[in-house]
Amino acid sequence: MDGKLFAQAVTKYVSGLILVGLLLFIPAGTLDWPRAWLLIGILFVPMLAAGFVMMKKSPELLRKRLNMREEEPAQKRVILLSGLMFLAAFVAAGLSFRFGRFLLPEWVSYAAAVLFLFAYALFAEVLRENAYLSRTVEVQENQKVIDTGLYGIVRHPMYMATLLLFLSMPLVLGSAVSFAVLLLYLPIIAARIRSEEEVLEKGLDGYADYKKRVRYRLVPFIW
Repeated sequence: MDGKLFAQAVTKYVSGLILVGLLLFIPAGTLDWPRAWLLIGILFVPMLAAGFVMMKKSPELLRKRLNMREEEPAQKRVILLSGLMFLAAFVAAGLSFRFGRFLLPEWVSYAAAVLFLFAYALFAEVLRENAYLSRTVEVQENQKVIDTGLYGIVRHPMYMATLLLFLSMPLVLGSAVSFAVLLLYLPIIAARIRSEEEVLEKGLDGYADYKKRVRYRLVPFIW
C-alpha cells in the first residue's frame, strides 16, 4: 500500500466530512437534524468504501481523483464557482431547517436518497469503464477514446452522474431554497463540458469522430 497516497486520501476524506458537517449543523443551530445525518451517511459511507476499493485495485485512479489542480483558467473559475455554490446551498439548507421555512415533505428526502445512491452506482460504473478519469481537464499520455458502456450513450456520463448527485443532495436535506441554489450547477457544468471538449478535440485522437457517433453530451435525447 502506498502510505503517502493513503494519508492523502484519509486527510481529504476527514476534512471533507468535517467541512460538510460544519456547513450544515452550524447554520441549523443543532445536531438534531435527521435529514442532514441521512445525507452525511449516504455521501460518506459509499465514498469510504469506494476509496478502499480504488486504493487496493486502482491506486493510480485514486491519485488522479485526488488531484484538483486545474491549469486552464476557465476551469479554475468553474471550480471556484462550484465551491461557492455548495457553500451557499449547504448554509441555505441549514437555515431553512433552523427557521422552518421552505421545507419539503419527508418522503421527498427518502426518494432523493434512493436517487442519490443510484447516481453513486452510475459514478462507480464510470470509474470502472474509464481508467483515464481525473478531476482535472487534461489529455493523458497514451489516452484513448472510451466509447463503450455509458460512454456509448452520452459523452460525459461522469457529469451525468454528478448532476444527479448534486441535485438530489438538497432534496435529501428537504430544502427548496438549497435546491434552487444548486440549479446553478447546470450552467456551470455546461461551461465545463464545452471547455473540456475543446481540449479533448484538440489533443485526443479520435475524439472528433466520437462526437459524431455519440450525439448527446449529458442527457440522452436532450443535450
